[in-house]
Amino acid sequence: MDPDTAADFTVENVEKALHQLYYDPNIENKNLAQKWLMQAQVSPQAWQFCWVLLRPEKVPEIQYFGASALHTKISRYWGDIPAEQYDTLKMQLFSQIAHFASGSKIVLTRLCVALASLALNMMPEAWPGAVSEMVRMFQEEGGEVDGRARCLALLELLTVLPEEFQTSRLPQYRKGQVRGALGSEWTAVYPLLQQLLRQPDSPPLVKARVLKCLSSWVLLDVPLNESEGLVEASFTALADPELFDTAVEAIVNTISQPDSQRYVNTLLKLVPQVLQLQEQLRDAVQNGDMETSHGICRIAVSLGENHSRALLEQVEHWQSFLALVNMIMFCTGIPGHYPVNETTSSLTLTFWYTLQDDIMSFEAEKQAIYLQVYRPVYFQLVDVLLHKAQFPTDEEYASWSSDEKEQFRIYRVDVSDTLMYVYEMLGAELLSNLYDKLGRVLTNTEPTTTWQDTEALLYGFQSIAETIDVNYSDVIPGLIGLIPRININNVQLADTVMFTIGALAEWLADHPVMLSSVLPLVLQALGNPDLSVSSVSTLKKICRECKYDLPPYAANIVAVSQEVLIKQIHKTSQCMWLMQALGFLLSALPVEEILRNLHSLITPYIQQLEKLAGETPNPSNKLAIIHILGLLSNLFTTLDITKQEEESGENAPPIKSAPPQTGPNPVVVVLQQVFALIQTVLSKWLNDSQVVEAVCAIFEKSVKTLLHDFAPMVSQLSEMLGQMYSTIPQASALDLTRQMVHIFASETNHFPPIKALFESVTSVTLTIFQQGPRDHPDIVDSFMQLQAQVCFWFLISFTLGFSLLFRVLSLKFPEAPTVKSTCLFFTELIPRCADIPPVGQVVQEDGKLLLLAVLEAIGGQSSRSLMDQFAEVLFCLNKHCFALLTVWLKEALRSPGFPSSRVSNEQKDTFSQQVLRERVNKRRVKDIVKEFTLVCRGLHGTEYAADY
Repeated sequence: MDPDTAADFTVENVEKALHQLYYDPNIENKNLAQKWLMQAQVSPQAWQFCWVLLRPEKVPEIQYFGASALHTKISRYWGDIPAEQYDTLKMQLFSQIAHFASGSKIVLTRLCVALASLALNMMPEAWPGAVSEMVRMFQEEGGEVDGRARCLALLELLTVLPEEFQTSRLPQYRKGQVRGALGSEWTAVYPLLQQLLRQPDSPPLVKARVLKCLSSWVLLDVPLNESEGLVEASFTALADPELFDTAVEAIVNTISQPDSQRYVNTLLKLVPQVLQLQEQLRDAVQNGDMETSHGICRIAVSLGENHSRALLEQVEHWQSFLALVNMIMFCTGIPGHYPVNETTSSLTLTFWYTLQDDIMSFEAEKQAIYLQVYRPVYFQLVDVLLHKAQFPTDEEYASWSSDEKEQFRIYRVDVSDTLMYVYEMLGAELLSNLYDKLGRVLTNTEPTTTWQDTEALLYGFQSIAETIDVNYSDVIPGLIGLIPRININNVQLADTVMFTIGALAEWLADHPVMLSSVLPLVLQALGNPDLSVSSVSTLKKICRECKYDLPPYAANIVAVSQEVLIKQIHKTSQCMWLMQALGFLLSALPVEEILRNLHSLITPYIQQLEKLAGETPNPSNKLAIIHILGLLSNLFTTLDITKQEEESGENAPPIKSAPPQTGPNPVVVVLQQVFALIQTVLSKWLNDSQVVEAVCAIFEKSVKTLLHDFAPMVSQLSEMLGQMYSTIPQASALDLTRQMVHIFASETNHFPPIKALFESVTSVTLTIFQQGPRDHPDIVDSFMQLQAQVCFWFLISFTLGFSLLFRVLSLKFPEAPTVKSTCLFFTELIPRCADIPPVGQVVQEDGKLLLLAVLEAIGGQSSRSLMDQFAEVLFCLNKHCFALLTVWLKEALRSPGFPSSRVSNEQKDTFSQQVLRERVNKRRVKDIVKEFTLVCRGLHGTEYAADY
């Protein structure tokens, strides 16, 4: 049987399809079976076959599908069930659950979920006291099912009920009603759970289900004081290894409920219970029991993190809260290296943010009192964090997997973020503290110190200096003085030294005399491939921040950079960064020196490019060409002789700047010299979009950096772009055209070549539209962006000369970026129809085509995620072409089955009236369109619409 073609959803066909889904080795057959079964689940016949599939003689896979079909029908198609059948359906489900209480667990769970869904849809009017009735039904003696199985089935039902509520698609007003009804029934659930958990003869499995049930119910914001006894019993259950995990979940879920902060007295009773876990925690750490230590830590952190402010404000209990804080400190500093020996410490970091925020939010007098107690705690935290951030021994680190090393790297970033935050509380004293410790380590007054100690202290400095302004710290000069004394015999230490220098780049700009201390270290590190990222990024930061103080060092920096580039020490991305660094450096030199350095720097690459340009294209020389073009692009991205540092205020020190420059821009000089070579490269590689993109990137980045200084190149580049695009149209050429038009179209001198370029690319693109644009979504996307952003310079200068037809076609593309760009074009164009006659004429002639395309999209032809964009086009038409839109809408919606066969004439009329009424409120039009598109797609009122 081929389930994809089976017209009849019979029991036999369902069973065959399930057999195919589970046992057919052919993946295509499995997919067909799954698709057919999904249709069967929602069919009217599901009400008949689901009960048959649940019969005792069926295998669990078939029974499970029957139970799932029941749940689907009840949860998604509740409106199809007549009210008079509610009670029959309820009793059938009770009967099935009682039967499966001692049967398959997965089937039992699905049946419980189905009954839960039924209860949620009936509560409170059609089934008052639903939970009480469930408890009563399962507590009654009778039948062949033993008491323990009935008890477990009831607990399963009570557990899935709140979970089903959380995921249900009930309308918002019903959610509130049902939540209230469920909350009032906690009184029926609590005594049962309390009895089962405290009963000495309750089996561990029953107790575990009770704890799981508590976890589920607290999601309904059950008042903390009404579950106090159960939470206390959950703490007792932590002593039982079989119950430990579920008890932790129950306690954490209960404590973490936002509403629980209102019950301060109950929270105060919980603090001693958490503190009593310290002995169990220490034993677990000593015995290497990571699961137990992790669980207890979660409990302590959830109490501290969720309720720190409430507990801080109970001044008379300050000692017990401080004890809790110290317990969390123990968890932060738990012995071992994360993530190999422990995974607990990372859980605690957010707590320290929360506690600090709460302390700092008090008014000044109260804050001062708390700071007396907690500043020493936070200084201790810094020591603990730096210890935790230390690398293990070289041997141990070498044994770690790459995944463990990556997790440790991320952990150190989290530690770094925490240190940066803690600085807000501890201030300059923290830097002094770190400096004193580093001084002691480097002067060997503590003989047992290792490179890991030095690295961690530097990491602390780096964490703070990266984001905090340390310009006024009096310890930074000392730190810069200490750095050259560090015995760098390890890659991790060397990396951190580099990153620390990089973090201090802004400080070095204000204290250039210190550059001579650290620059040699950076240039030396450039030659080490292991330090590639840290050394290159640090040099880039120094060149960016300190460029006006670097001319004395420029020759040396360029020489070292050239050497490492020629030796190919660094990967491609670092080579690009290095070129950006050199661009910053050269920007501060006189033009003659820039040109001289550019000549020595670029000549080897130009010679290599000439050689490659003469070779037959192949994958190897393609990569080399793209690499060289990338180097030039990145160099020209930052080489800007016009940029001056901005004054930071009235009393700022005098601005350091480059000497005044005369003559053509050095970048333009170089580009003019290599222009013919680039044309030669293009002539051979015009078919390759990556090479064309790399060529365009050189000019695009140069245009963005130089702006109007790029003027001497406009004419020849416009000509080359036009020829390129005419031969083989590519999106990157359009993106460069957009930059050119944006900057130069308003300048009289450059208007002719820019206009010619614009007309050329427009003409070529329209030819693509006529031939079928579907294969070129990237070109259409870039073209519509070009039109939307800059075409109005040209609309004033010459008529459009063509209809909107081809642009309208772009709205029908499946690619979202293309559709968005096209909608943007229309929202820019339509408002001009009144003040620019050619635009008005075109909109009048082709506007109805545009409206039809928009309505088709709303009717279901385009993704629902794009409806806001189509709504904006509709809003523009309504605002600027109201009279025309009124006629067009009436004509368009008159067609039967348009824009969807699912909408009635009345619904179309309502939509039309609603849209035409809204000429000011764009948000309202978006809501109207969203509502109408759901109706058109047959999704209105379904669970798929709930989150839309």
